[in-house]
Amino acid sequence: MHHKDGLIKDLEILYSAKPTPVRGASRIQKELSRRVLQTPDPKRIHTIAGADIAICVKEKKLVCGMILFSYPELEEIERVWTVSDEAFPYVPGLLGFREAPCIIKTFGKLRECCDMIMIDGHGLAHPRGFGLACHVGVLLDIPAMGVAKKCLYGTFSEPGFNRGERTLIRGKDGEVVGAALRTRDGVKPVFVSIGNRTDLDTSVAIALECSRGLRIPEPTRLADKYVGLLKKDVCG
Repeated sequence: MHHKDGLIKDLEILYSAKPTPVRGASRIQKELSRRVLQTPDPKRIHTIAGADIAICVKEKKLVCGMILFSYPELEEIERVWTVSDEAFPYVPGLLGFREAPCIIKTFGKLRECCDMIMIDGHGLAHPRGFGLACHVGVLLDIPAMGVAKKCLYGTFSEPGFNRGERTLIRGKDGEVVGAALRTRDGVKPVFVSIGNRTDLDTSVAIALECSRGLRIPEPTRLADKYVGLLKKDVCG
């Protein structure tokens, strides 16, 4: 396994190569996946950031919007954004290499401390066990979780009707990769998975705490609205 400095160098080489070597990305992804910590961080969560990405296809640009909230009050503290050039092509299963750099750059603009980042996307519930929430969480070395609107990978049974009911999402070998969570009575579930430095129970509890009467938790729901406005300004 490479040291962190070695991985940073590998990533620099990956992004500078033309054309971008997809095989190299797959190798780095496999190595990064070994660094996911599936245990809750001992530090209490006082702040949580929601992040979302929009793609300007014609302009080949990515727009990230991030909002930091107090937790559990969910009072907005600050919002930041970034526009980045597309440095990695769209490759199914390797979305993190395309989107994570923009999210990480945006995270660096936060003035206040962030204890948890909630990504509009997947973590362990990914064909290679390393979705965008894992990618961001591992490279930033912070607690991270994914909350998605659709199930990307794995099988699950429909959770019960009532808010708070959940069922496990299992991968092809039967391993638990996430949870289908009912955040509001009778609405479609959301799909929660570990990103880094957290566990599934904690991630589910946070998603539920942040769902204030609506299906999508507030951090990613409001980040999605924010990035939609930013995209209009950037892409027209």
